[in-house]
Amino acid sequence: MRVVFSALAALFLASPCAAAEFALTFDKKAFDRPFTGRVFVMLLRSEPRPLPNGLNWFSPEPTFAKDVTDWKPGEELVIDGFANAITPLAKVPPGRYYAQAVLDRDLGGISFAASPGNVYSKARRIDFDPKTTGKVALMLDQVAEEPTFKETDNVKLVDIESKLLTKFHGRPTRMKAGVILPPSFGDDVDRKYPVVYEIPGFGGDHFAARGIAGRKPWDLAGTEAIWVVLDPHCRLGHHVFADSANNGPCGQALIEELIPAVEKTFRGNGKRLVTGHSSGGWSSLWLQVTYPDTFRGCWSTAPDAVDFRDFQRVDVYNPGSNLFVDSAGGRRPIARRGYKPALFVQPFSDMEVVMGRGGQLESFEAVFSPRGRDGKPLRLWDRDTGAIRTDVAKAWQKYDIRLVLERNWAKLGPKLTGKLRVYMGDVDTFYLDGATRLLKESLATLGSDAVVEMFPGKSHALVDRALRERMNAEMAKALKD
Repeated sequence: MRVVFSALAALFLASPCAAAEFALTFDKKAFDRPFTGRVFVMLLRSEPRPLPNGLNWFSPEPTFAKDVTDWKPGEELVIDGFANAITPLAKVPPGRYYAQAVLDRDLGGISFAASPGNVYSKARRIDFDPKTTGKVALMLDQVAEEPTFKETDNVKLVDIESKLLTKFHGRPTRMKAGVILPPSFGDDVDRKYPVVYEIPGFGGDHFAARGIAGRKPWDLAGTEAIWVVLDPHCRLGHHVFADSANNGPCGQALIEELIPAVEKTFRGNGKRLVTGHSSGGWSSLWLQVTYPDTFRGCWSTAPDAVDFRDFQRVDVYNPGSNLFVDSAGGRRPIARRGYKPALFVQPFSDMEVVMGRGGQLESFEAVFSPRGRDGKPLRLWDRDTGAIRTDVAKAWQKYDIRLVLERNWAKLGPKLTGKLRVYMGDVDTFYLDGATRLLKESLATLGSDAVVEMFPGKSHALVDRALRERMNAEMAKALKD
């Protein structure tokens, strides 16, 4: 693994007399044995309550990471200018920060910081200057707790152990969903309902059900349905409900375990639709294509790359392609505001190197890449140079939705008639519109009746009230047909 700046450079950059450093110890009451894994110190601009879920993509907080072996309770661990970092410790701008340390136990949660079971220090407010601050002591004596899902009369939690995922991971693994019930649910105990499954984008989970309930999602233009918000989180990011060598049989577990549990408990009638946004948009399209008989229709909005010839503007199949720079040597952007680049791939990749796990780009590798001999996903790109490995890119073809459709159209085409709808802004914030255009062209060539629509001037946040009402009406029709 590349450190984002060299330790030798840090030595020269640091003040010779009072370089800042962090002295960490952890309490035996919080973790009662030696720890092997990754430890972090974050300098946060605002007080966490009690932990940040991650880093700000567009302006990541100064964060320092160190891999340790057999770090013992009560033993001091120093994190200094030699630590792996996004910004060298000596170059952190002076100012007021909240310093917080985290021991990542990596027990299954998506966040390197806030995952349940992680051990952390209370945030300490400091006036920080890398030249004069000296030693900052931090005691890790807190344990991150599992958040509580608060049920209401019409919002319920489904939480089951997946036997399929437990077998794959070798430890108990659960699947969760937030279920939003229509007002009539309690009036007739024999009535059964159609079910809409929604998959949140990266960072979202089933806790969103409480907020979504406020817009009355069960009312599909007069047709009542149960609305289910799924949890796509795993320790390596967003598993997109695709079976993979690294995350396990997530799609199979949804179809064979979670959906039957939901529909048995809440009286599903066997009519199902699937929808999602961003990574959830990719998930919903993947599920419809992979399980064409299970769902009556898919509404995918702003999906992640659905054609890897345009993986956020990179053709991963083209020999010589580079994730960091284009053919002219210019920096590749990964996000924009309007038409102006706002974030570039290389610093984003560098940030994920420090995080170690749970990042958006590495989440793609966790799903699409084979598993390496070290038990980790094979890397698509070199973290130092950005060069793409063509052998890994070839393995990604299995998850290229455009390619899957083309290769299997004779079988899939009849099963997908009337079921595919993809909506995308033509100025997508994360440059996802290019892949959707390619999918649109491919489906037209195949003779599909799929609706793939580009919304002029719209960004990643294209779903407004008008589009939602349109989709509700389309869903209602699909359930009646």
